Amino acid sequence: MSNPADGLPVPGPGPANVDEALNTVEQQISLFWRRARSVSYQLSRQVHPDLEPAAYGLLSVIRRDGPIRLTDLALNIGVGKPSVSRQVAFLESIGLVFKEADPLDGRAQSIRLTVKGEEKMHQVQDARRQDFRERLGEWPVEELRTLAEYMAKLNAIFDLDVPAKDTPARGNSNPQST
Repeated sequence: MSNPADGLPVPGPGPANVDEALNTVEQQISLFWRRARSVSYQLSRQVHPDLEPAAYGLLSVIRRDGPIRLTDLALNIGVGKPSVSRQVAFLESIGLVFKEADPLDGRAQSIRLTVKGEEKMHQVQDARRQDFRERLGEWPVEELRTLAEYMAKLNAIFDLDVPAKDTPARGNSNPQST
């Protein structure tokens, strides 16, 4: 059962409508995911022509949370340490990040953006924010807040999928202090 005006299911009683609503959510998330991957690809190319979208994601986390240890970076994005290590090595080779001794543990290293990396990320993220402003700037502030709340709620549900073996490393909620 659909509303012809917008093509979305009309709410109604019964389990079939829950399935219908979940199917619509799944379709919209899939569409959003595909578009997000495309945007991530475009953003990564703006930073460096050989940069993979996954490495752009690392740069975003390093910019937001850095300096950050490799282990914490891997936990933050939910991939293995070897994958992150390869990406960080590439980012180092093109001058966007550098490693330094962790002040809390001289055996460990922290990763941070170089001046060049910070400049590139600043340019790209400013352009991205401007794009959001152009696309969503006319939405009422309350709708933007509601969207952000629902997205945070959805992300929190998926955060529950973090493997149990990662829990001890996540015990400290401040990645800069570990």
